[in-house]
Amino acid sequence: MTLNKEPIGKLISHLHRQNQKILAKELLPYGIGSGGQHSFLKLILSHPGITQDQMTNEIRCDKATTARSVKHLEASGYIERRTDPRDRRSSLLYPTAKALEFAPVFQSLLNDFNRKLSADLTGEEIDTLITLLHKVTRNSDQLNGQN
Repeated sequence: MTLNKEPIGKLISHLHRQNQKILAKELLPYGIGSGGQHSFLKLILSHPGITQDQMTNEIRCDKATTARSVKHLEASGYIERRTDPRDRRSSLLYPTAKALEFAPVFQSLLNDFNRKLSADLTGEEIDTLITLLHKVTRNSDQLNGQN
């Protein structure tokens, strides 16, 4: 790679920031704010009973960000905490009826956003992009000491 090309990290960072801003605006009417709360809600919907620590590891963020998002989603009525029967000090997070009812609308918004992001790409280009981003993510994880 030559030095005159735009850095991959810069492009990914820009895309991530834009993605977060647009999704926050789209989801604001539903009481889901910024800070990637949509990522946490999606994870809880797909993995009911997940812990905050598991979410922190899965989303690869810090514990404070997870705690803030969980607190907001709980206050907004999208998730509930239940005491872990195997460890009374830990809570398991579950989607509420409100979240389950919202899930199809939520998924539709996310799908529509992905369609808009990839509007000028062919199916093959989308597949290639996803494959390449997975490779770059694995490289980043290795540099960060994660597996």
